[in-house]
Amino acid sequence: MELKGKVHEIAAVANVSETFKKRELIIEYAENPQYPEFIKFEALQDKVNLFDPLKVGDQVEVFFNLRGRPWTDRNGKTSYFNTLVVWRINVLSGAAPASQPEYAAPVDISAAPGEDDDLPF
Repeated sequence: MELKGKVHEIAAVANVSETFKKRELIIEYAENPQYPEFIKFEALQDKVNLFDPLKVGDQVEVFFNLRGRPWTDRNGKTSYFNTLVVWRINVLSGAAPASQPEYAAPVDISAAPGEDDDLPF
């Protein structure tokens, strides 16, 4: 499966155990721009490095697998969990650069043609 959106948040790597690590990524998905959705993805083990080059605001295409599993509590009630596990991510465009100040175009302040300049420097 795949989804295109804007990077909203990138979490740090979480070492769940000595042999298991994961990292979360939140993507702003705006199928309807008036009501954007914030979708949580996970990268596991060696895939946690996929998020290293990303910056908040980047437009990305995320490729993922949908996983689901049941969990039964002590009282016998079963709940179901879904996880979106990233296996590839492409940066489509970078975040908008910080606004650069605009300066006036350079002006030629030298003497008008034909006039002599008598400044000592």
